[in-house]
Amino acid sequence: MSESEKPCNVLELADVSAGYGATNVLERLSLALAPSESLSIIGRNGVGKTTLLATMMGHTDLHAGAIRLNGADISRLPVYQRARLGIAYVPQEREIFPSLTVRENLHMAARPGKWNEATVTDLFLNLRDRLQQPGGQLSGGEQQMLAVARALMANPSLLLMDEPCEGLAPVIVESLVEVLTELRQSEGLSIVLVEHNTRVALDFAARTVVMDRGQIVYDGSSEGLKQDAAQLERLIGVTQT
Repeated sequence: MSESEKPCNVLELADVSAGYGATNVLERLSLALAPSESLSIIGRNGVGKTTLLATMMGHTDLHAGAIRLNGADISRLPVYQRARLGIAYVPQEREIFPSLTVRENLHMAARPGKWNEATVTDLFLNLRDRLQQPGGQLSGGEQQMLAVARALMANPSLLLMDEPCEGLAPVIVESLVEVLTELRQSEGLSIVLVEHNTRVALDFAARTVVMDRGQIVYDGSSEGLKQDAAQLERLIGVTQT
């Protein structure tokens, strides 16, 4: 296959510096993600992981560099245009609409494609019996499921998830990880997962990025980090459990 015939990366960040106002949080960061590839991002608190996802989505101030989605420059596009082009974002705060029903939440950003009410409720069976229930009456785990399901309803090519397991009971985390694993195998969907739970992050994707002070200090094999506890502890200051 010639260079011109190779598929574009679904996402590219080239020498990106970004932050809030005049303050940079990310410093000359470069990253590429292939179609249908999944990537985990880990690191200490405050190193820029959430800011990185927010920059991909367009919620920060881009000071330098370029962001491309499927080969198109989206560096200056507003959030809603990036969403229309195929990026879906599950924020750390979930941000469901508590007064709307589960069904209404799901259809807020629905677009034609593989993922619809039937397929997302096949994936999240808990939601199927709660379609008429207000989102604010769901448990924390169910709200997280709703947030992911709502993002899928947009039928994105790129799904960004910010610490989806945070604050959930271990049994709910296990259930959610099973769904994320199934999504990882979904054709045509690339996933970027920021996750504080190092074990979950390393198990989720074959490739892991470690961030420190707004930069990437490791980009490589997840299995390599799992097998090298000393390196993992040096990079993020914790031992995998």
